[in-house]
Amino acid sequence: MYGSEQQRTLPLEQASSQAATLFLAKVFNWMAVGLGLTGLSAFLVASTPALQRLIFGNQILFYGLIFGELGLVFYLSARVEKISARAATNLFLLYSVLNGLTLSAILLLYTGSSIAATFFVAGGMFVAMAVYGTVTKRDLTSLGSFLFMGLIGMIIASVVNIFLGSAMVSWVVSAIGVIVFTGLAAYDVQKILRIGGGGIMASGEAAIQKGAIMGALALYLDFVNLFLHLLRFLGDRR
Repeated sequence: MYGSEQQRTLPLEQASSQAATLFLAKVFNWMAVGLGLTGLSAFLVASTPALQRLIFGNQILFYGLIFGELGLVFYLSARVEKISARAATNLFLLYSVLNGLTLSAILLLYTGSSIAATFFVAGGMFVAMAVYGTVTKRDLTSLGSFLFMGLIGMIIASVVNIFLGSAMVSWVVSAIGVIVFTGLAAYDVQKILRIGGGGIMASGEAAIQKGAIMGALALYLDFVNLFLHLLRFLGDRR
């Protein structure tokens, strides 16, 4: 009797693990698409003087792009259950392009070699923490709550520093940012695996796609923010 229950449980665990792996792979694929679009749009602006003048020579347009990006993230997070899978996908792709337009500034401010080096360092750290989030048996939920509080503290400090203009506060925020987004990479990967193994792969193509897009957005934000905070320490200005 005990043996037969074990035999039934094992295939269920294997099926859940396989579903989680497939879902995570789908998430990483969309994350890669988003990063690719961001890189292409950033390179296009950095290599086109007319686009540079249009975006950075017009403060209203530049800040409009930034607020547009924030609005897309909040809208997608709040309305993902209500909108179609195609709409969620298109919003994610649009966000990736808009983010590239504003992030093109780093291609103008920092040397190409330091950007490339920082990108590989950020990539290595991200992959290491993603692997940790995949293989660890430890529940990272409590870590996620702690990191979220750190993120809120970073945002508050950054807003206050707009008025203080302190280089020291900026450096401290960047150091905390590296820690926070490195940890969030592991937390989010584990969270995505749980979603994948929790039955989403059997809930229909639309639900799978929307879940993958939200997971890709989370990992995309983790990586981009980790890269930007590392650039503060490793980047060489032109």
